[in-house]
Amino acid sequence: MSLTYSAYQRARRRSRQAWAIILLGAATIVAALTWFFLFGQFAVSEPAVSGPVDAPVFNPAWMKPLPGASAVSPAKAFDALERLKVKGKAPQTGYDRTQFGQAWLDVDRNGCDTRNDILRRDLSAVVFAEGSSCKVAAGDFMEPYTGLRVSFRRGQDTSASVQIDHVVALSNAWQTGAQQLTPQQRQTLANDPLNLLAADGPANVKKGAGDAATWLPANKNFRCHYVARQISVKTAYSLWVTPAEKDAMKRILGSCPDQQTIYSRR
Repeated sequence: MSLTYSAYQRARRRSRQAWAIILLGAATIVAALTWFFLFGQFAVSEPAVSGPVDAPVFNPAWMKPLPGASAVSPAKAFDALERLKVKGKAPQTGYDRTQFGQAWLDVDRNGCDTRNDILRRDLSAVVFAEGSSCKVAAGDFMEPYTGLRVSFRRGQDTSASVQIDHVVALSNAWQTGAQQLTPQQRQTLANDPLNLLAADGPANVKKGAGDAATWLPANKNFRCHYVARQISVKTAYSLWVTPAEKDAMKRILGSCPDQQTIYSRR
């Protein structure tokens, strides 16, 4: 059977339209998969949690400004991020916790070690150990990473339920510029209240040494503050961000373009 020319033309148009629909569908699927693996997995894999939107830095009632800590200027966190250098991670060669000094020193010389200062700063209904005005024995708080109320009770089997997290993990800091800092500067970084939060123990273990590209708090309300705090720490200590880390930070700050750096006196 032969076709007329007009029928042939109509068949060609239908064929082109069919191929256009197929290609458009394929492009849509590829775009959706790309979004999911780059960004959407955070939203899909994490529960919808609400909780604190920020966390304290400095309480002048018992904390003293940290000697040697660099000032962080008030600015939009997005602008501060744009000023950070962007590089790949340096090798982890030579990293050890001792590169950042002894853990939990009394660096501000207020008579209490850093761990207890942060517990006292972040917990409410604080109870001190008998005979001490520093050693925190108990307290509770709305934990920023999970958005849940968490209780702390000092003890061999219970203390680990609340840990003190380095917002910029020391291992990450080592690989993004801290190798070039002096031992005193690294000690200050490890004890800087700007870089420290009381956190749910299991959530902190899950974070590990992750940066914003690999781990974000389940409490989405806290993510803007969290990312701004990381940017502020990296600004204060001249650390850099990786390309993937910067992209993740920009994505979070896109939902809060007026988010400020965290520049409280410390």
